[in-house]
Amino acid sequence: MGAQWKAKHKDVAANAKGRMFGKLSKDIMVAARHGADPASNARLRLVVEQARKVSMPKETLDRAIKKGAGLSGEAVHFEHVMYEGFAPRRVAVMVECLTDNVNRAASEMRVLFRKGQLGTSGSVAWDFDHVGMIEAQATDSNADPDMAAIESGAQDLETGSEEGTTLFLTDPSDLDLVSRALPSHGFTVLSAKLGYRPKNPIDPSSLSAQALDEVETFLAAIDNNDDVQNVFVGLAG
Repeated sequence: MGAQWKAKHKDVAANAKGRMFGKLSKDIMVAARHGADPASNARLRLVVEQARKVSMPKETLDRAIKKGAGLSGEAVHFEHVMYEGFAPRRVAVMVECLTDNVNRAASEMRVLFRKGQLGTSGSVAWDFDHVGMIEAQATDSNADPDMAAIESGAQDLETGSEEGTTLFLTDPSDLDLVSRALPSHGFTVLSAKLGYRPKNPIDPSSLSAQALDEVETFLAAIDNNDDVQNVFVGLAG
């Protein structure tokens, strides 16, 4: 959970595909502001690759690029907003939003955080590192994650949240560089984005089953919000 929280239950994950496409479409539109050609827009290229890997329909992908680049005649404007605070049991949370209505997003976050505690800017950010996060899967049986990290320029790595995957952590400015290098070391990049990694994560095993369920329920409600792009939580594993 530490780097980026993801719904654990299969039924929840299955029902989230539409929301996932919606979140990716927003990322694509924001990235496309700096150019509609992925070849010359590194941020757009990373998001487009991620969208293709989860089988986003081509029409949806193309429409998002055109909207973001201003080629469709539709005005699109999203603001990036971060919310910080605590889930139940004082688990630190950082919520990344892309919204077309900041007032609405703020109001909804206040409601969602009633079962936790909404903090001010910087209240928990000090306990997270801003990093590049690359989720990759070995395509070569001889692929060595440690060597791949060293030779590609990654700063660190973790066992991925899904079996057979590795999470490579980079300096934010090296995200694209490392993403491009990993395939030559036997890894297929599944996703690449900037995010937040907890410095002092809480071990989930230190929480009771009831406490952990409270945290999971809180995080699921946050993630279900249409303005929320990513949820980063101070839990290990």
